[in-house]
Amino acid sequence: MSAATWARQRAGQLARFGAVGITGVVVNLAVFNLLRAGPLAPGAEVAGDDDRVVTAKVIATLVSIAFAWWAHRGWTFRGGSRHRPAREVVLFGAVNAVALALEAAVVAISHHGLGLTSLLADNVASIIGIGVGTIARYAGYAVFVFEDDPAAREAARAAEGPEAGAQR
Repeated sequence: MSAATWARQRAGQLARFGAVGITGVVVNLAVFNLLRAGPLAPGAEVAGDDDRVVTAKVIATLVSIAFAWWAHRGWTFRGGSRHRPAREVVLFGAVNAVALALEAAVVAISHHGLGLTSLLADNVASIIGIGVGTIARYAGYAVFVFEDDPAAREAARAAEGPEAGAQR
């Protein structure tokens, strides 16, 4: 099967995957900024003096990962969960951990291995890392976390009604 055929067959799923990803970034930034303006603001007395920004980032990232799992399970890969929700969350977390390691590795190789230490080089490496991580996430979700069952996909389409099938 050619890459074009593969992409055409999964166009809707890929579009939903991208929409959830973009929304996840918005959720992450919103939670981060709400925490930084509220309970983890510079003048707040929560979480000590030094790590409020890191604490806010960790909390925001965990919230966005939880959102992404919920959205991917219910929308991107709907109709085909293969595991119980608790196990699925663990697998989802494992796939995200691998993707995060890949993203960090790209930046580390560029910055430390190749000596490309400018802000521009770090940002380019970060964007490349995000791309590599995104590919790993999609593959991991499709292979390990959510079932890509054609029969389940057809059942989900049938449940949407005849007009949904005509739009695909």
